[in-house]
Amino acid sequence: MVVLPRASVAELVQVGTIGWVIMQDIPVNLGGYTLMVTEEPSIKMREGDDGELVQVINRAGELQFVVSLFAKAPSQPGRRSKGEEITVNLPVDPGKDFKAGTYVELIKAVINTYEIPDRDNPRKIASAGIWFKAEGLKPAKRGLSSAA
Repeated sequence: MVVLPRASVAELVQVGTIGWVIMQDIPVNLGGYTLMVTEEPSIKMREGDDGELVQVINRAGELQFVVSLFAKAPSQPGRRSKGEEITVNLPVDPGKDFKAGTYVELIKAVINTYEIPDRDNPRKIASAGIWFKAEGLKPAKRGLSSAA
């Protein structure tokens, strides 16, 4: 979680039961990272109240999409870089051109934070983390991602 002691009021959002002040839509520079599609873009799904999977829509009623990417940092001299899989939320369908194994760049990538309160004691945080969002995908040049 990003706690901001001196951020402008326009950048702050009050969230959670504890009242942490956090910033949303934090721009991310993934320049130099290699981003490879591991799971093709698909409609984002969540589990409904009845246990069935339902499609995720935004407040405007538009379908949301998700893509899984393997993100690998550039290697440093004498050190081998490791990567990790990230999931990126997309507001539109990026199309059929992004098959598994395709190298991509994210368009206007940002991160957001989340927190899930403890069920027994809502004043405690049971889980917290970040999630990625981008306006879209585009093919990468020579397998390297750059800031878009």
